[in-house]
Amino acid sequence: MAFTVEEWRRNAFGYFQIGEVIRDMQIIVTAAQNLRPTITIPQDTCVVAGTTFSKNITAVDANNPPTSPATAVQLFAYGGILPPATFVQSTQGPPRAVAKFTWTPQCEDVAKDPYIVVFKAQDTPHTPALSTDPPLIDEKPWRVTVVGPAPTNLTGVPSVGSSGNEVLLRWDRYYCQTTSIAGIKPTILIFRREGCYPFTPSACQTGLPAGSGYVQIGSVPSDVFSFIDNGAGAGLVRGRTYSYRIYVTFPLPGGGASLASNEACISLTGRSAMLTNVDVLTTDVTTGQIAVKWTRPQSNTAPFNAPLGYRLSRSTTGAAPFTLVATKTSITDTTYTDTFLNTVANQYTYQLVFFSAATTQPGSAETTETSPLASSVRLGVAPNGNSKLNNLTWSYAVPWDNSAQITRIYRKTRTTGTYAQIATVTPGATSGTYTDQDPTLLQGETYCYYMQTTGRYATPVNSLGQFIYPTLLNRSQELCAVLNPMPCTPVLTIVPTNCDSLAALPTFPADGQRYQNRLRWTLGNTPTGCSSDVAYFRIYYRSTADGPLVLLDSTTQYSYVHRNLTNPAGCYAVQAVNAAKVRSAFSNVACQDNCVFFLLPNIFTPNGDNVNEKFRPKTASPILRTHIQIFNRWGRKVYESDKDPLINWDGGGAPNEVGANGKASDGIYYYLAEVEFADFAGTKRTYKGWVEIVR
Repeated sequence: MAFTVEEWRRNAFGYFQIGEVIRDMQIIVTAAQNLRPTITIPQDTCVVAGTTFSKNITAVDANNPPTSPATAVQLFAYGGILPPATFVQSTQGPPRAVAKFTWTPQCEDVAKDPYIVVFKAQDTPHTPALSTDPPLIDEKPWRVTVVGPAPTNLTGVPSVGSSGNEVLLRWDRYYCQTTSIAGIKPTILIFRREGCYPFTPSACQTGLPAGSGYVQIGSVPSDVFSFIDNGAGAGLVRGRTYSYRIYVTFPLPGGGASLASNEACISLTGRSAMLTNVDVLTTDVTTGQIAVKWTRPQSNTAPFNAPLGYRLSRSTTGAAPFTLVATKTSITDTTYTDTFLNTVANQYTYQLVFFSAATTQPGSAETTETSPLASSVRLGVAPNGNSKLNNLTWSYAVPWDNSAQITRIYRKTRTTGTYAQIATVTPGATSGTYTDQDPTLLQGETYCYYMQTTGRYATPVNSLGQFIYPTLLNRSQELCAVLNPMPCTPVLTIVPTNCDSLAALPTFPADGQRYQNRLRWTLGNTPTGCSSDVAYFRIYYRSTADGPLVLLDSTTQYSYVHRNLTNPAGCYAVQAVNAAKVRSAFSNVACQDNCVFFLLPNIFTPNGDNVNEKFRPKTASPILRTHIQIFNRWGRKVYESDKDPLINWDGGGAPNEVGANGKASDGIYYYLAEVEFADFAGTKRTYKGWVEIVR
């Protein structure tokens, strides 16, 4: 038979073939009476480093008298772990050959990928002198994964530190503590979750299972035996139960991990101060009000030390920085009305910090407990005048559960009406939706809404198993919307670039020359009943074929010119907006791609007269990269670069290949240009040709 061997090379432009060889191979097929043996190996397995394990490997020879009677079978093992692993055959059969594989992997053997051992069984020819009776074999691979031993004796002790409640974790000296690969030791990862979690890993289950709820809170080197969990400096929540586990990851190149440790389940006594209400009382741009309430902390051991109290802070972003709005020095004062807010435009998030003295001594350090953040309920209304309905959405980020009980929705007609409950829904953990499609809704009418969520803490519960805070009521801001018909959806077109005319120009692009894209659109007739009364259009753009569109500009016209572009490739969409600021659906997405053309001259004159001084394309569409190689007439390379997409070779060359002045001499040179264009497809083309230098 014949076959072809191809040789390929890879560069920045991809793979390309550089050669091939046709080879012949002779295959001789003869009749044989012998039957091959059959080897039996264990299932792929995992083993903990430092543990000795043994497995039997067996084989039997096929028995077909008189032409192929069963014979003795030799067993062999191959792999990178032999030695130190051993493989000893105790009997060759018939009827059965048996050998034992034994290995004690060390900490250095821990790896993410399995070790492969190949076992081979070879029978004994009945008549070895005959070419028609050769020995036959059977081979099978066996995969052995070495995992790290689990850290042992993980314990946790709760305490109160400068950051508040904390847990001191300790564990025994790790078995593979001294293991080092390229000077890098293994790392112990520390994980925490709320609530105990019984879990016993199997021999091959390293780390922690997905969906277990554990979150990594820290890491230490393998020669460290303790860790303090203080909630990342915010303190742990009093009254909660925390489950801890640790496991070890090993450095590359082997990688790998250990089994998880035992569980340390720690309950913190008492109860932390907890936010319970962020209730919008007044909706206004400057005089908005929010009522914030929280619970008193409780200690089941010693009482809190004075000075003590609360610090309440707020944010309009849902994250830091927070602005301090109130400090209270009485543990019984657990309410605050936040005033002069813009509840029309902003959703407010609050942070509560309880502080107390660490000891009764004067000048004692302060300890703090920070409650989880809680936000106001933020309402949004999207009117759909075409279908005479209002789509309501709302969101919140709170430590209590709003999804277990109903949310009440209230509506009034016009700003002078009276609110009435129109529906109840069960929202999600962080948001909810409702579509008000009351048949009495009228186009052109103004409707105002707010909603009231009903939440509760999953914990704590009292001794009877009852919720202590079962009904936490919080209102959103009020929001009004006019039920106007949606504007009709625009239909967008883009004037295509005439690539042929650009490529036919004497030179393109000239210095400083820029592209522009011309957009035109009309109003369609969807959705049914849409309005052609449009105040302006929003124009969206992206520079790639895929991805999100971003707002580019707005115009009252039915056309737009996107100017001063170094690269015309991009996609556009248009959205109509009426006087009530109701937006239409997005138009179709219209895209402009880059042209693909590239033409090099066959002469240039680098003589210092500032005319035609450099070798560069006469015409070219936008280019990402050009790899240019210049050769003299004897095939010697005089220049190579990929720094400038437009080449701009000034006639300089490599040492020993140019004249004494460092410049290539007059004459004919040959080029090879590998060009990567800036079109959406990332087109790559190779150009070959010649150029003459005249000085």
